Amino acid sequence: MKQSGLGDHLYVSGHDLSGDIGQVNRVGGGPATLDVTSIVKEAFERIGGVRDGGIDYTSFFNPSNGPGGPASAHEVLSTLPYGDRLMTYVRGATLGGPVAQCVAKQLNYDGTRADDGAFTFAGSTQGNGFGLEWCNGLTAGQRTDTEPTDGDTVDLDTITGVPVSGAFGLQAYLHVFALDGDSLTVTLQESADGDTWTDVVGGHFDEATDITSQRIETARDQAVQRYLRASTAGDFTSAVIAVAVNRNEVEVQP
Repeated sequence: MKQSGLGDHLYVSGHDLSGDIGQVNRVGGGPATLDVTSIVKEAFERIGGVRDGGIDYTSFFNPSNGPGGPASAHEVLSTLPYGDRLMTYVRGATLGGPVAQCVAKQLNYDGTRADDGAFTFAGSTQGNGFGLEWCNGLTAGQRTDTEPTDGDTVDLDTITGVPVSGAFGLQAYLHVFALDGDSLTVTLQESADGDTWTDVVGGHFDEATDITSQRIETARDQAVQRYLRASTAGDFTSAVIAVAVNRNEVEVQP
């Protein structure tokens, strides 16, 4: 079913900047194409090279959401850090829905004051160490837990239309937007039948004590079951998180 881009979200390293974003200009990635055409060929011949990716956006100028409010886009993006950002584009914020993830460097924060008085900023990012990945949400956008919780079940076979046919592992991404308490641990759990659950080997995110984000991956030759969920544990009274996963359908390279 064809869809619009209404109701989308943009997360940056544990911050929900959706309310300050006017446009997502690019969600792209993939391998570079290497020309290996020999002189005996009558058309170009190409092979895949290094993967890349990036998520670019236009934000409105919002200097602050005030005391006690979440960080505004200007507060987050104007720092132009040297470290990595976890860029997350959420299409529709539904359980199991498509989510684009990219660990990237923030390249700029360029402001433009238009003739009509509008003041906006254009931002570009470039993948660092990993290409852009399209995942499935294990949370419907953000999820708020007030106690340790076993999350809702996502049936990857039904959503992707591809049954488990090999042992190629997964990659997963976490944002922690808010934490009222001392500690939070998010763990991926899997099930073959939707009833009996076990922790995914290598599916534990590092313990969080504040706003944070993280990418993890399992072994490349690891089988991943049909059903997945994101479970929380720790010493907290409220935690706001977003989790998404990409179960590899073919063998992948580091």
